[in-house]
Amino acid sequence: MVQGRERNAGPGKVSVWLGPVQPDNVKEAVSKAGQLVAVAASANVIVWCAHDHDVSRMASLLHPGIEWVQLDSAGVDHWFEAGLIDGGRVWTCAKGQYGPAVAEHAVGLILAGCRRFKQLACARSWAPVHGEALQGKTVGIVGAGGVGRELIRRLAPFGVRIVALTEPGGPVEGADESLGPDELDALLRQSDIVVVAAPLTEKTRGLLGPREFDLIGPHGWVVNVSRGGLVQTEELVAALEAGRLGGACLDVTDPEPLPPGHPLWDMPNVLITSHSANAVETPSDRDSRLEAYAQLVELNIGRFAEGQELLGVIDQRGGY
Repeated sequence: MVQGRERNAGPGKVSVWLGPVQPDNVKEAVSKAGQLVAVAASANVIVWCAHDHDVSRMASLLHPGIEWVQLDSAGVDHWFEAGLIDGGRVWTCAKGQYGPAVAEHAVGLILAGCRRFKQLACARSWAPVHGEALQGKTVGIVGAGGVGRELIRRLAPFGVRIVALTEPGGPVEGADESLGPDELDALLRQSDIVVVAAPLTEKTRGLLGPREFDLIGPHGWVVNVSRGGLVQTEELVAALEAGRLGGACLDVTDPEPLPPGHPLWDMPNVLITSHSANAVETPSDRDSRLEAYAQLVELNIGRFAEGQELLGVIDQRGGY
């Protein structure tokens, strides 16, 4: 069910404020949907597009006539922290749109951990490092949403056993075992590799700490492609230093950016990719993130104009 203020159903024109930046493909998406880009004062829709997480300008745009706000990120924790997401209008985000790119990166991190690529790449003399095969391992996926489902598809050829945990519980397509939110311990105990792909909310902040690292054990690895705040960084360092955890591959960290000189940078069993999971280009050199977002914008504007339910509606109670 769409949360937020009810709007008049049925076809109608949509006046869109697009910004703070206006990439050509996103602007074209508005036009292809048959709608107009307008100034903020006369808009009833905001399509947010930015190069960073600075959300300060949004507050001045949210006049009473704004019925719907489309956000360009899949994670919306920073919007909730800013206190901007309200019940006075419909809010949607790009969850699920970047799943393929992030899942592909996650596969790379999983393989890098198993094959010890960090140690091999940093070697300055011939010293073979013995990695491990991915085949036959159990991969636990914490958060089988857009990224998690895409990851399951990509892991299928590797001969792994997949355990998937979701907030609502219930069967997850492609998983060998599906668990609910109260069964995290069961996932951690049986997983050789734990992939963190859940949204950052008040419930999930600091989800993996010392007790969870001990459940994963000295031969297990953590791969985080979601938000750094789901993992307790100081406790991660302590577990790695003590040999209580096998290793970690991190595309995201807390704090982020991870400061120079932080212990994680120099650990041989830690690979950090500086929030790059979605920083890829299509063969035509167009930014894939914006292309995926442009397609979502076009679809959702069409749905809004026809009074249909929108894609990616933010669960304001759940925080994602």
